[in-house]
Order: sequence, then structure tokens, then C-alpha cells
Amino acid sequence: MEELARLAGITVRTLRFYRERKLIPPPRREGRIAWYDEHHLARLRTITALLERGHTLNGIAELAEAFDHGRDVAELLGVDAPTEEEPVRLTPEDLADHFGADATPENLAAAMDLGYLGTDGDEIVHISRSLLEVSVTLVREGIPLAEVLTAGKRVREHADALADLYADLILRHSPEEDLQRLRPLARSVVQAELSLALDRRLRKRD
Repeated sequence: MEELARLAGITVRTLRFYRERKLIPPPRREGRIAWYDEHHLARLRTITALLERGHTLNGIAELAEAFDHGRDVAELLGVDAPTEEEPVRLTPEDLADHFGADATPENLAAAMDLGYLGTDGDEIVHISRSLLEVSVTLVREGIPLAEVLTAGKRVREHADALADLYADLILRHSPEEDLQRLRPLARSVVQAELSLALDRRLRKRD
């Protein structure tokens, strides 16, 4: 315990307090010996960083609970699932930097339910760099993250319907192996139609 506290730059008394508040997981025990590892050190450094960013211990405890019970990254990404999106590894401090006061346990849980976030050890994994960057930009434009996630859920429903439409179209005329090869065509059509739809929407305001 003394060594862990020294490496984390805190007192043993503070470490005991964090353990009592369940801000860090219990150590691995062998008989009467309690072993701490790099995961405990990473969590303690995260707590310090979040406190420096203005988060309260209650808020950090709620974030830690949501983090510890989040979706596993293997569940999030699937096994050998083909994708054109680049996952992004984050720390809780990164989330605090990106979303500020909107980095709440409720929003974290909503993002995990939506499939945007998963966990991998002490890291958080966002399923798509593109979606992350859009979410960060919208929040910085003044749109609450909760509303961004609600909109994302609705977009997901429409995207699933579009994917089914194009998969059915291709499979009526081609073998399943062609789905991956022809997916850029479906993406191009959706992007073009969305662009045209936004044009129509903007013209309605003129």
C-alpha cells in the first residue's frame, strides 16, 4: 500500500479513503498479503486528474461504477468484424477533456448502451473516430451530449434500415461475398442523398 501511494503521489491515508469509497477495486490477496498492480495505479492517477479538472469524488465514484460495468470491447467491436471505422482508445481524463461537465455517468452509460463505448482494461474504446469527433464538435457548439446521443440512437435506427435495404438489393443479384466489396457504393448513395436532403431542408427556410 505504501509503495502504491508513493507511485500515485498520494498519502496512504488518502489511498485508504479511496478504497473505502470503492473508487479503486480491491487488491488481489494471497493469504494476508494484498497485491496492487498497474491497474490500481492507473485508476489512482485517473482520480487525481479528474479531481484537477473539477470533478467531485461522488461524480468520480459514479463514473468508476459505470466504467467497471460497461460493455467489453470484444462485445462492442465483435470478433473479426469488418469495418471501415477506426476505434479510438481513451482514458476517463480524455472524456473529461472532450466533454467537460457532460461527461456524466448517465451519458457514459447511454453511450455504452448505444454501442459507442466499450471498455478494455483501464481504457475506454470509442467505436469510431469519426463519430467521436462529430460528438465533440456538437457539444462544443453548445448542444448537450444527452441530446447528441438521443439523435445518434435515431440515426442508428435509420442506418440499420438503410443497411438492410442495400444488403437485400445486393444479395438478390450477387453472392454474399460481394457485400464487403460493394459496401462503398451504398455509402456513397447514402452520403449523396443526405447531402441533397440537407439542401432541401435549408431551402425550406429561405
